[in-house]
Amino acid sequence: MDDVDSVQAQIARNMLESGDWVTARLNGVAYLEKPPLKYWLIAVSYMIFGVHDWAARIPVALAAVLLAWLLARFASWAFSAEAGLIAGLATACSVGLFLFTRILIADAMLTLSIAAGLWSLLRALEPDEPKPVRWALLLAVSVAAGILLKGLIAPVIILGVGFFYMLSTGRLFDRSAWRRLRPLRGLLIILALAAPWHVLAIVRNPPYFDFTLRSEPGVYRGFFWFYFLNEHVFRFLNMRYPRDYNTVPRLWFWLLHLAWLAPWSVFFPATARLSYRPADRAGRTRLLALIWTGFVLLFFSFSTTQEYYSMPCYPALALLIGSAVAKGGAWVARGYRAAAGVAGLAALATGTLLYLVRNRPAPGDISVALTQHPELYTLSLGHMRDLTLASFAYLKTPLALATLAFALGAVGAWRWRGRAAALALAAMMVLFSQAARLALVAFDPYLSSRPLAEALLAAPEGKLIVDDQYYAFSSVFFYTNRRALLLNGRVNNLEYGSYAPGAPAVFINDEDFRRLWLTPERFYLTAAATAVPRLEKLVGRENLHEVARAGGKYLFTNH
Repeated sequence: MDDVDSVQAQIARNMLESGDWVTARLNGVAYLEKPPLKYWLIAVSYMIFGVHDWAARIPVALAAVLLAWLLARFASWAFSAEAGLIAGLATACSVGLFLFTRILIADAMLTLSIAAGLWSLLRALEPDEPKPVRWALLLAVSVAAGILLKGLIAPVIILGVGFFYMLSTGRLFDRSAWRRLRPLRGLLIILALAAPWHVLAIVRNPPYFDFTLRSEPGVYRGFFWFYFLNEHVFRFLNMRYPRDYNTVPRLWFWLLHLAWLAPWSVFFPATARLSYRPADRAGRTRLLALIWTGFVLLFFSFSTTQEYYSMPCYPALALLIGSAVAKGGAWVARGYRAAAGVAGLAALATGTLLYLVRNRPAPGDISVALTQHPELYTLSLGHMRDLTLASFAYLKTPLALATLAFALGAVGAWRWRGRAAALALAAMMVLFSQAARLALVAFDPYLSSRPLAEALLAAPEGKLIVDDQYYAFSSVFFYTNRRALLLNGRVNNLEYGSYAPGAPAVFINDEDFRRLWLTPERFYLTAAATAVPRLEKLVGRENLHEVARAGGKYLFTNH
């Protein structure tokens, strides 16, 4: 897809082809926002399978599978095999994990590293653990991996949760606990694994140490300032420039976990009846999970928030759900009834939509039936507002499969109990995930520019101009693997790197575009339909020759 999806995939390819594994680049411009481990993993996938869009997704997919497996093992160790099954299912078959692994962001991998780190912390502190040193080593490795995946948020969460857990259990000042954790050795391991890349990035992207406490346009202060101050401190305080992100209202940030953990969030009330006294292994695990959830949610409540920022607390909630469901009781029974009711209503809604559009034609692609709300697109679910009744005519098969899934889930959760009911909810989510995947296929021309890229590859040789920022047509860069001039695109993610010494001259304005477009040299231009009237005023309608159109986007040539 366009936006961050193709951006991550292309950065990995650029690293692989250039041999520069330190500085990420897009269109030749330094991209200093994120640490490199996810790019390295995608590049390794390319080495094994070749450069393909599906190969780019393998590291995130593997992280999701490993996360579900880890939670199943964690809950089995802490509670019971039944709790392990439920916790694994609640992780693997939840709306949030499915939704936020459709794009190439590192949050599933980050969540895996945090979950592994906190389980390691708990195991290292357990009095009957025979090999605490091994778990302390895994804790350090998990922190280092999290740093290389998404920066300092990993140690903040792991160490913050660990601090409050040890404080709550009276072990913060217990020397025997610290001997088991081996903090000095752990720090050396973290530095050995995570520090080299940071040092190289600072050295290769000077100036080395700039501590300016403001963020402003048009000034380049090197990697250290941008990564540590602008990306970490100023983003947290909502002072970062460029402000190419939005934030979810705090109330919705909390309430949306009912959706992200669905259908298993119906068991949240049952978790309130659990014991959180650290008298045994199960109690200590539940206490850790409670602190873990609270720390993540409160931390991001004081920061700018995207919907997926709280993914690191999904494992904690899954542990509590697994413990509560395995224990059983009236609130668990009510939870299954609630799940049946919600699934039944969802089946009624999707079935009604299917009935309403049953005879509607679906000409062209889905983009012709969508509205646009660009002010919302900095949120992960911003495109959901684009849906109209007419757009569901393009989603008849997904609607039918979703209706079947919800109906099966409703019947299973209502009629069965225990493991059978849990498996019915999991089966419902498997079918629903396939329906959602088919819907994404229908959305492909709208969310991706691949048809334009394919037309460009089949066209005569020429230079490419992209109207707007890189992210707007990032899939064109991935599928064609070429550079382009960016028309009025010196904004957002590439703006800072564009001021670095030696940055390529790939940014042009309207005057530059008009001059280039009216020369004998062949150029191609990708543009959104909404930009066409402006482009016609610049160069004349007669000079915009359509090569292809798809998803409300065009590919033009000047000759």
